[in-house]
Amino acid sequence: MFTRKRMLQLMASLPLLGGVAGAGITTTATGAKLKRPVYQRDFITELGLRPFINARGTYTVLTASLMEDEVMEAINFMSQHYVNLFDLRDRVGERIAEMLECEAAMVTAGAASALTLGTAAAITGEDRELISNLPDIPGPRREVIMQRTHRFGYDRAVRSTGVRIVEVDSARDMERKINENTVMALHFNAASEHLMERERFVEIGKKHDVVTFIDAAADVPPVENLFTYTRMGFDMVTFSGGKGIRGPQSAGLLYGRKDLIEAAKLNHSPYGNAIGRGMKVNKEEMVGMMVALEVYLNKDHEAEWQEWRRRVDVINREASEVPSVEAVEYIPEGPANVFPNSRIRWDQKLIPITPDELSTALRKGHPSIETDGGREELGINVAMMRSNEARIVGRRIREELEKVYESGHSNGNRRASG
Repeated sequence: MFTRKRMLQLMASLPLLGGVAGAGITTTATGAKLKRPVYQRDFITELGLRPFINARGTYTVLTASLMEDEVMEAINFMSQHYVNLFDLRDRVGERIAEMLECEAAMVTAGAASALTLGTAAAITGEDRELISNLPDIPGPRREVIMQRTHRFGYDRAVRSTGVRIVEVDSARDMERKINENTVMALHFNAASEHLMERERFVEIGKKHDVVTFIDAAADVPPVENLFTYTRMGFDMVTFSGGKGIRGPQSAGLLYGRKDLIEAAKLNHSPYGNAIGRGMKVNKEEMVGMMVALEVYLNKDHEAEWQEWRRRVDVINREASEVPSVEAVEYIPEGPANVFPNSRIRWDQKLIPITPDELSTALRKGHPSIETDGGREELGINVAMMRSNEARIVGRRIREELEKVYESGHSNGNRRASG
């Protein structure tokens, strides 16, 4: 497994990237303290925006996670230098592949971009004519196998390459529907229902020489998932860069079999006549993503987990001060978005407000707080908060619930006395 010692060895072993590190991209592993930037302009105020406490999670619309200081150091450093983008792409990819203990890797424009590029690689290989003509390539339409229960909005990124998605209901059905036009089999790891085990999915792909690809975009923590799927035998894996890893939100990882990653690069920017030309990744994001992965692999994950649980406890203790409120810790089964959460319920007859209404009140209040509402309970994801925000969130939830409770209680007393 990746260790602090191994990370420092890698940083010293690569001239370009080691030079970047030596020039100011320090990590928490070294014990060095990073300088906090002094901002000359308040763009939030200038643009009339309203910031919020993210108590909901790594949703793209909420701009996912906040980047680590080390990532911003890397981005700022690279913004001051010109480099050859092909060279940087390859060196960063080599470094990431070493960290992830796989054959090859590349930084993509998010996980959705990785889906397109990985599918393109499975179709074209390194055939330059096919690459230049994608998605309008001659011959029968290529096909991608997916479990029926794995269809999701992001499979449009796969279909954009011109393939037809073939749905299957079982391992036997998968074997029956694989044919000479099948180029890939895609597994959506966060699907609510799996009609076959991942191991069986991979086994069938290998048996029929079909590329297997797993979309695990939001599947860290736990950190081990970054290694699990290549070891399981998947040919390609994608993770989002801007969720649990806390890299640039517009970056992602695509890694696995070397020949496929090389083919994906040929389908990507900076090549002009490629399906991925519009999925450009700049030099700052490439190095920022690399450093984000370094920091993520090297952090104390157990300590971070306990910090999240502490935040849940702070929120739950505050909320539970209100009559009838039940606040409990909840950890999703996964594989995606496995963070400690708070789940808060109350007697809606005693406190006549729904979780959706409370969520709206928290969003409109000061400070604004984004939460997950619903009919039965309020959901709080603590992983994207700053450490001092848990008490604020807990207090605001208590205040809103107390206000409704006291209002209803006062009204009830007035009715009784009348």
